[in-house]
Amino acid sequence: MGYRETYSAWQQDPNAFWMEAAQAIDWVEQPSKALFDENAPLYEWFVDGKVNTCWNAVDRHVEAGNGDRVAIIYDSPVTHTKQEITYSELLDRVSLLAGALKAKGVEKGDRVLIYMPMVPQALEAMLACARLGAIHSVVFGGFAANELAVRVDDAQPKAIIAASCGIEPGRVVHYKPLLDGALEIAEHQPAFCLLFQREQEVAALTEGRDFEWYEAQVGVDPAPCEPVEGNHPAYILYTSGTTGQPKGVVRPTAGHLVALNWTMKAIYDMEPGDVFWAASDVGWVVGHSYICYGPLIHGNTTIVFEGKPVGTPDAGTFWRVISEHNVKSFFTAPTAFRAVKREDPKGEFVKKYDLSCLKNVYLAGERADPDTIEWAQTQLGVPVIDHWWQTETGWAIAANPMGIEALPVKVGSPSVPMPGYDVQILDEGGHEVEPGTLGAIAVKLPLAPGTLPTLWHAEERFKKSYLNTFPGYYETGDAGYKDEDGYLYIMARTDDVINVAGHRLSTGAMEEVLASHPDVAECAVIGVADTLKGQMPLGLLCLNAGTNRPLEEICSESVKLVREKIGPVAAFKLCTVVDRLPKTRSGKILRGTMVNIADGTAWKMPATIDDPIILDEITEALQNLGYAKN
Repeated sequence: MGYRETYSAWQQDPNAFWMEAAQAIDWVEQPSKALFDENAPLYEWFVDGKVNTCWNAVDRHVEAGNGDRVAIIYDSPVTHTKQEITYSELLDRVSLLAGALKAKGVEKGDRVLIYMPMVPQALEAMLACARLGAIHSVVFGGFAANELAVRVDDAQPKAIIAASCGIEPGRVVHYKPLLDGALEIAEHQPAFCLLFQREQEVAALTEGRDFEWYEAQVGVDPAPCEPVEGNHPAYILYTSGTTGQPKGVVRPTAGHLVALNWTMKAIYDMEPGDVFWAASDVGWVVGHSYICYGPLIHGNTTIVFEGKPVGTPDAGTFWRVISEHNVKSFFTAPTAFRAVKREDPKGEFVKKYDLSCLKNVYLAGERADPDTIEWAQTQLGVPVIDHWWQTETGWAIAANPMGIEALPVKVGSPSVPMPGYDVQILDEGGHEVEPGTLGAIAVKLPLAPGTLPTLWHAEERFKKSYLNTFPGYYETGDAGYKDEDGYLYIMARTDDVINVAGHRLSTGAMEEVLASHPDVAECAVIGVADTLKGQMPLGLLCLNAGTNRPLEEICSESVKLVREKIGPVAAFKLCTVVDRLPKTRSGKILRGTMVNIADGTAWKMPATIDDPIILDEITEALQNLGYAKN
């Protein structure tokens, strides 16, 4: 059955489609049906089933005789460490850790906050919580004390699991002082903290509150799996909200299991035993779905990578890991490829490694510009597939379903909607627009299994954020269009669509043109306030390593390119070169913050920013253009 037949089968009978997919999961009690719509527009899936995530991710593979299969490969160029953990070993480690948590009072429904770097113990902590039916909330390791405190107060965890430190190229990030600082600020206090001591830094423990990872496991009984209801929250993952107050996305257990397992074959074309690598972090949704849960539920080998695309030690790190560990499918963010391309535009490092094991590359996390995709395809000689999803959905809304049917790749498009998602392009009045017309991307309710049913203790905020703008739809917050073939194009966040003299223009389309300039490694376009036209586009360019042409010449050529490709209507005249762009730790460019700086309006330092000093550099560059006046 090809893509169209599969999508049509879902459309005609969603309940039968997802109940069939649910047969691939081990249930303690089978659900009576897939969709529960009694509380619409709040929908839930497999509610009356009983299930355990850890059982499905670990125990069942051991029971099936696959205990010797490698579950986790840990590859850490920053600590020069490599390690393999089999499913049997993982079962021992997770059940003992769960036993230690249980002995200290953690039980079903309790929250556990996890504050860890990219080490296998982070996955073990997540799985140990799932084993007990505890709800974990992973916070990106190294998050500032204040931001950590906000999440502690919102989730109110019974326990916090942390590491003593994280390792960045050239520095140690001291986690314990950040954790102590957060607990000084937070109103809520956990019953205890469990600390994984790394050899690079042994942290001082607070007596009575803090316990060492291994010592806490001495003499405890391994914990069995606790069955939970289908709609029991597996985890809470905080995503930045527009108000500054983070939004706690809730992930329901059963839908999450069924959907992720389905995607591993349907989207990523993985067979059990194949090696899958998502080069992300457990602090983000990709790390939850495709470093920890998806691959393990499906019986794959997953890679935990503690390093960077460049600098650990060079721009060939990705290719070394793929070659060494026999990676079949590789998933990363476009920003990572842009960093590699900037350091190695001709792909000299690619030639050093045997990449014959690699079959597909997947990009997500932000818009993948065609230039980056074409560079990667040329260098790697395999399909480079953009796909689109959100923290809220937990898996792809639109993708090229390589395990069902490899559809023609249209560069610049994440391809087509997946079963479970009825994607429509709406105008401001909520009416569907013609193909090729830019509009708000919305998904007809109900959303697919595994997507968020609500926000943690914030149902009204959930409705306001996602459901109220277009009744009967989930508002994605993204803008784009569909072509005549039903392929989707994500052009910008809706707040990145700028209004130039009454024309609604996509900053993403301009970035696409700028990225095609041979000297440009990456770029961003923002809309700055203009008294005459309302807004004007302003381009910020980062150049390839080794470019030594006059900057004015490159800027002038870039302006001309946009005028040629998009037309004078874009009114694109402002352009400058910067060393780097401000990004979140997951690689998203902070366009909204740059707009506020340019317009001289109040802004708050984003909690997720990778390096705050970049904003000073950007402010100076904008001031040189006559903006950023306070």
